[in-house]
Amino acid sequence: MSGVTGPADAAGSVEIQFEDHHRFHELLGQHDEHLKTVERILGVRIGLGDRTLIISGDAVSRELAARVLTELYGLIERDYPIYASDVDYAVRILSRDRHAKLKDIFLDSIYITAHKRVVTPKSVAQKAYIDAIRHHDIVFGVGPAGTGKTYLAMAMAVAALMRDSFQRMILTRPAVEAGEKLGFLPGDLAEKVNPYLRPLYDALHDMVDFERAQKMLEKGAIEVAPLAFMRGRTLNDSFVILDEAQNTTPEQMKMFLTRLGYGSKAVITGDVTQIDLPSGKPSGLKHAVRILQGIDGIRFCGFDERDVVRHPLVRDIITAYDKAEAPVDGAASAAPSSDDAARR
Repeated sequence: MSGVTGPADAAGSVEIQFEDHHRFHELLGQHDEHLKTVERILGVRIGLGDRTLIISGDAVSRELAARVLTELYGLIERDYPIYASDVDYAVRILSRDRHAKLKDIFLDSIYITAHKRVVTPKSVAQKAYIDAIRHHDIVFGVGPAGTGKTYLAMAMAVAALMRDSFQRMILTRPAVEAGEKLGFLPGDLAEKVNPYLRPLYDALHDMVDFERAQKMLEKGAIEVAPLAFMRGRTLNDSFVILDEAQNTTPEQMKMFLTRLGYGSKAVITGDVTQIDLPSGKPSGLKHAVRILQGIDGIRFCGFDERDVVRHPLVRDIITAYDKAEAPVDGAASAAPSSDDAARR
């Protein structure tokens, strides 16, 4: 049984009792780090008893803290190992949606990486994204860096490939300079393009051990290629991921989307705030978000800074840039925001 919450007393505190001594100490974390994280984020005080927590603070914060700790204890009862980052994610999730169930999110195991780490969603938006990929043939993941758009898509693709649900997995990106010029790089075309594909290789090798990944690349079960190499092809029985899609032109996006063949699935990821196209060139991602709404089989999923799963400072940096770049007159951008896309 999970934590049992008692009524708040006159001093403004709430008491939670837990049944299992070992699981209770897992909940506390090493040197009580999990409790300290909840105290720091929510501004509450947590007192320790024998399998008992006493939470004091304002009514909203203490009730939220009690919900977070009770839900985390429920995960431990299901043999889910709680890490410090999970406590932070749990607070974010339940702060946004008091009716969310952590077990529905954290226990949705997608894939176990080469380093024996279980890949699971860490936010409500990530869970919705994973479900969209499961149930739709074309999914757009739109939002800032660090929200897991590409990593989760790759985990889904590798897991599907291992189940033989698809014959191959294709990872592609547009080779667009982000302030640097491609022509000045040394080597032939393949060597010039390789730096743009390196993040995809890095994520792949995190999922699959190097030797196995190399064999799959040699056999063609996994392909990593620039977007230009997709032209003229028909991609059957493939799980295709287009990364950095904000740097496609509308013509390139149309070309990519029309490559999809029978038995295939495509995930398109991008951040419309980091477009590296030459000035005056429209983004194919923004264009697609605007014109493809309402088509059955296509799903748009939006992320924001609250879904960032990198260093906590990344979230603060994104928020600061969003504030600095917001239109003074409040005018809307040409394309719907990622949140708008997710709601549609």
